[in-house]
Amino acid sequence: MTEFTETFTEPRKKDRVSKFNVASILLIPLAAILFQVYVPRFLTFLSYLELPLLVTVYFALMRRSPVAGVLFGAGIGLAQDSLSSHPLGMFGIVKTLVGYFAASVSQRFDVQNPVVRLVLGFFFFFFHQFFYWVLSRALLGESLDFDPQQTIVLGMLNAAVAVPLYHILDKLKITG
Repeated sequence: MTEFTETFTEPRKKDRVSKFNVASILLIPLAAILFQVYVPRFLTFLSYLELPLLVTVYFALMRRSPVAGVLFGAGIGLAQDSLSSHPLGMFGIVKTLVGYFAASVSQRFDVQNPVVRLVLGFFFFFFHQFFYWVLSRALLGESLDFDPQQTIVLGMLNAAVAVPLYHILDKLKITG
């Protein structure tokens, strides 16, 4: 054999694009948004959990396409805005950015690794909270408090929830 011989290889694990049923793509984010809106009213200790963000990050990571990440983020963010008391578009803008950057990161790293998922869950929670704070100050003129220590703790809690959640969502992938 020569050095120019072509060999067939399967795509590397980090290059695989995951596929989901249309029902999963629609119902999982809807359930996450409804959880975010209604569950903290009854169980206040779960108000720290940002499930729509975690679902946005998961689908953006699994699709590995910045365009798909933008669409997931914008759709989930605008739906969350429409059901919350926040100004329309704030979560849409922030989750669009999160979806884009999560999909871009997934093109470089193997996002099937639980440690990588833990780090990304923490990072994107912090990113989300920081950019929401920046946009509310810049676009709305509101002076929200940004407490980095509290955000770090809440980011770790969300990252700890993200790893088992992503493992459960992995079971819904279409194999083929």
